[in-house]
Amino acid sequence: MQTENRIFDDLVKMMNGAAGTFAGMTREAQAGFQERVKEWIGGMDFVARDEFEAVKAMAAAARDENEALKARLDALEAGGAKASTAKPKAPKAAKGA
Repeated sequence: MQTENRIFDDLVKMMNGAAGTFAGMTREAQAGFQERVKEWIGGMDFVARDEFEAVKAMAAAARDENEALKARLDALEAGGAKASTAKPKAPKAAKGA
């Protein structure tokens, strides 16, 4: 025993339209918010992960090279210290004085 009432049909159609409109507005607002956040973060000069990893590898290589050069310098200084402890030759006296 169902009656056809156009008022309820119209009300249901209006509610469905409003729900669809609300869902569309929500999606649009969310997309706009995401875009604003991307712009805000992009303006902060954050470094990308691949750039960070590249610089990190370069720093590690520089650190290794620095340690190797320090060891080489220490070895040269140790060799120079041995040479300076040897007896220096006496200067020759000048003739004709």
